[in-house]
Order: sequence, then structure tokens, then C-alpha cells
Amino acid sequence: MCGIAGRLDLTALGRDARDSDPAARATVEAMCDAQVHRGPDGGATIARGPLAMGMRRLSIIDLETGMQPIANEDESLWLVCNGEIYNYRELAAGLRDRGHRFRTKSDVEVILHLYEDYEMNFAAHLRGMFAFALWDARLGRLIIGRDRLGIKPLYFSSDHRQLLFSSELKGLVAAGIDREPNLEALHHYLTLSYIPAPLTCYKRVQKLLPGHLLVADAGGIQMDSYWRLEDVGEPEPLPLRERVHTLRELLADAVRSHLVSDVPIGVFLSGGLDSATVLSFMRDEETGPISTFSVGFEDPSFNELARARATAKRFETDHHELVIPASIADTVPALIDAFDEPFADSSAIPVYYLSRFARQHVKVVLSGEGGDEIFGGYETYVASKLAGWYRRLPALLSRRVLPNLVDRLPVSHRRVSFDYKAKRFVRGALRGAAGSHLAWKELFSEDAKAELWAATPNGMPSSARLWEDLHTGCPSTDWLSRLLWIDLHLGLPDDMLTKVDRMSMAHSLEARVPLLDHPLVEFMSTVPSSLKLRRLTTKYLMRRAVRDRLPRTVLKGPKRGFNVPMPGWLAGDLRPFMTDTLAPERIKQTGIFQPAAVTRLVDEHLGRVADHSRALWALIVLEHWARRETGRGTRAQSTPSDRPRMVG
Repeated sequence: MCGIAGRLDLTALGRDARDSDPAARATVEAMCDAQVHRGPDGGATIARGPLAMGMRRLSIIDLETGMQPIANEDESLWLVCNGEIYNYRELAAGLRDRGHRFRTKSDVEVILHLYEDYEMNFAAHLRGMFAFALWDARLGRLIIGRDRLGIKPLYFSSDHRQLLFSSELKGLVAAGIDREPNLEALHHYLTLSYIPAPLTCYKRVQKLLPGHLLVADAGGIQMDSYWRLEDVGEPEPLPLRERVHTLRELLADAVRSHLVSDVPIGVFLSGGLDSATVLSFMRDEETGPISTFSVGFEDPSFNELARARATAKRFETDHHELVIPASIADTVPALIDAFDEPFADSSAIPVYYLSRFARQHVKVVLSGEGGDEIFGGYETYVASKLAGWYRRLPALLSRRVLPNLVDRLPVSHRRVSFDYKAKRFVRGALRGAAGSHLAWKELFSEDAKAELWAATPNGMPSSARLWEDLHTGCPSTDWLSRLLWIDLHLGLPDDMLTKVDRMSMAHSLEARVPLLDHPLVEFMSTVPSSLKLRRLTTKYLMRRAVRDRLPRTVLKGPKRGFNVPMPGWLAGDLRPFMTDTLAPERIKQTGIFQPAAVTRLVDEHLGRVADHSRALWALIVLEHWARRETGRGTRAQSTPSDRPRMVG
């Protein structure tokens, strides 16, 4: 695990490999230094002709000889890679049989030799989470690539002179990129709470899409996908018993493969089904101590520590807990610095604290991310099914009577309260399958954004249109398959995986996600929707596969996840922080939003007219980011006041 960065001089392709630019090397060193948190154990750079690239290393596999950049036998190929290749031992054995010689015991060296044998088809052989850059000096070709699901990040910026790439935006900022804001990206952010790929907060920077390769050579720059889920195949008519058996085997194999490491591995334990499943299969492989880590809140409606504790007891782990403080104002600059661009999924807050806590004990953790998108676990899928029935009601009921009744419900600040769910449901139920699903995610509608902007950007594409395009682009006509398709291609890489990567790596902690092992993902894509959502039961097939392995409280309990008591925080301990950040004079100074529109949201939330906590948090994050960009904000600082209270 590490952070990578590089610069390719597009004007000098074909230059002799011994003739390199010292300034380019210095630039790359600065890019790597900006990402030292991703790899505090060491760093190195190389300069070969038009290319300079480097890395910062977090030592996990081959602690002694695994430093990068790494080369093949004759040093005609060079590689930097962020991530882990879980099937490297099997690949290396086959490559040795074909005459390849290995210099190290590193997992990533296999990439070089696969490229020698399979040329541009090499990435299809990799099983893991990765983002890499491979330089072929013979052909003057640079290839950068990203894993199938987008677990590891990779950003790039190019013009007619150069191509820059980096694991994080801060690496590109260190190289002096043009930081002109991307208003289209911010427009989508205000709807989604994150910026969808390939967009970033900067006009001239892009995210490399999951499962894609970018190739730069004398012929120009091209991008292509090496893996697409739609190519896997149609659902097969298999008996339920056989599907359950296959899923158990794939889960066991996924977790087993993710345990390859030369350092101890812990587990993020949320108290839910996904992390408990990961832990149960890890226990099959590990007879010794396993460290588990859980996070809770003082508000009992958000606290899942008891369920996590019961799971830890079942599998006899060395369990660690912490309770997050209600006032997290001092943590906000560190959160924004970690993401580099606006990111308002508030569940990042507990992951930030949990990662810092876990790093005191281990370097690597397994996490249950991806289970909802793969197995069909979100309660919003149940809501979408109910919305289909709601649309069949007489118009008088669905459009007038029920919405009027729901609007009268008192506002609660408890976790996903009944009034919150009812109002969200009624607001989106009549918008069709894609629209009703978006209604649960949406922060601001297109009309609301038009009222919010100080100067409405011209020609902004609709965020709902982006959502609808993904919905109709799914090869299946099944409604649940289409919603899973949206979440797998949009929310998973740009929200969930971004959150886990940045929050864990901010504390030099590697987080692995075995439920996104691509053989497991491919198998689940062939499972009919009726075995993912049966009646109103989510993750039906997964529950069948693990029902004899987990505590009943986990199997039968409601979905929780890392929900944050933001409604109460903003009305309580965080109220001074919110009102200061979103004060009319500050909003006017930044110049992004209409002060009156923001003040109305604040007043309605504090007066319990409506729960605007998600929207307000997004505005707070964007305001802090904008002030930092213009030099009026503050960088992250370590302060004692944001320390959580440890339990047990």
C-alpha cells in the first residue's frame, strides 16, 4: 500500500532513456511528499527519459525488499503500484515456470512480468485492489490503470506538454496544476454529496474510471476498459442450494485471499451483517488473536456497540471500542484535507476516528464495504419496491391526502426517524424507479440548487439526468438490477470506497474490502433479484449462506451502518460551529451561495421545521473547502479537543 505519483513529458517521448530532466524528478518528489501519510515507511523516485515517477510506501508485504519503483530483469520496464495483488503467489509460480526471474518477494512485481507475457491484456490477470503506473522504455509507453471496482484512487491531468498522475489530488496540487474550480462537479456534489467520476473539483483534473487503463505514447493518450460487469453473463437457472453453496465458497476464498500480509490484520466491526460475515470467515483461517474495532455515539439511537460487542464475543476477538465526541468541529479541517475536494458523506466522521484508533494497534484492517451494493442490502431498495405499490394508489391518496398527512409529522433528530423516512418516501415515490431511488440520496433538487447558487452556472447538466442515464444504461430491464447498477458504478467508487480509502490512509492504515473480490462480484451479478430482495428481506441469499455462522441479533437486526447523529449535533454541540461557518456575512464573502437561502435552511433545522442536516453538512464542507482554496481557510491541525472517549 502506498501513494504513487508521476510526470510524463509528452513533448520528449522518444528521448534517450539516459537523458532525464532533474526538475521533473524534483516535481515528483514534491508530489510524493504531499502524500507521505499514505506511505510513511519510505519513498523513492526514478527518472527515465521523459518519465519521472515515485511512491511513498506503507510496508505490508515483503518488508525488506519490496521498495518501489521496481523494474524487470533488464530494467526496460518500471512500475509503481498502490494496493495489493492478492493472487501474486499463484501468478509468480506460473511466471517462474515460463522463465521469468523475480528480484523481490513483493506482490506487485508480477505486474511487470505479466505485461511481458500478455502485453495489454495483463491487467485482466490481477486479483486485488490497485492503481499503478507502468513505464515501457522500449516503446516509450506509459500505462496507468485502476482496479475493477475503484477501490484504489488515481487522478490525472494532461495537456499538450505533460501528463501528471497521483493517488490523491494533493499530489497534483504539489505539482502546480491549474486549480480552476469545476462548477459542473460542484453542481453534482450539491445533489449527491460527492463528486462523480471522472469529474473532480478542478476543471483540468480527472479521476481514472474503475476497470480502465490510460495509455500515453507518441500517438497520443487513449483510455479503454479492461473489465465490464455487463460482460460477465446473464443469470443462470441454478437451484437455491447450489447458489448458497457457491456463495459460501466464494466468501471463504475472498476473505482467505485478503489475509496475505507480513503484518497483523484487524477488522472494522460495525455490528452489521457484512463485517460480521467477513470476521466469521477470517476466524476460519486464523486460530490466534484477531483485533476488532468498533465505534459508537452517546446518542443511543445511533449506538451499535452492543451488537458489535456480541459479534466480537462470538468469535473471541481482542475487541476495542471508542465513543465519538459530540463536538467534532476541530476535526473538520482534517477531514477536508484528507479528501482534497468537497465530500459530504458524514459517515466519513466515524471512519476517520475509527481508523485513527485502529492504527494504534494494526497496519491493516478488513472492512465490510460493498456488501450492500453486491448483495442488495440498502433499505432504499425496499422503499423502491414499496414505491411501485404506492404509484398504483388512487391519485387523491398518493398526491394529496398522504403527502399532507406526512407533512404534519413532527421533526425528530433521532436516527433515520419515522418522519424523515416518511417524508423522503412520499417526496420521491411518484418519480419512477430511478427518481424514487435518487430521492433517498438527494441533498438538493435542481430547483433548490437554482435558488441556492449566488450566480446560477449556465448550462449545468441535471444530476437527475446523470442518474437516469446510468439507470437506462444497465443491460438488464429488472428494476432492482438497475438500482444496483447505479450504486455499483456511482455510489460505490465515488462515495463508499473514496470514504474508506481517504479516512484510513489519512492515518496510514490499509483497509481491505474482501466483499468486493471480483470473482464474488461477478457471481452475484448472475444471481436473480428475487434472491437479493425477497419480499421485504434484503440480502436474502447472503443471509441464507451465513445463517448458521452469525448471532441471531446480526441476522435479524435492522441495517445500521455508520450513521451519524448529525441532526442533533447541528442543533446542539455543533450549533455554534454551523452558525459561524454559515453566517450570512461569511457566505457573502465566499460568494458561492445566496446568504438568505442558506439562512432559511439553518433556521428551519434549528426550529425543527425540517431536518436539513445532510444539506447543511454539505454546505459547511463546501464553504470550508472554498475558503481553503482562496486562502481564507485553515489547514488541518492536530488538536487535543477532538479525541474520542475509549471504552473497554
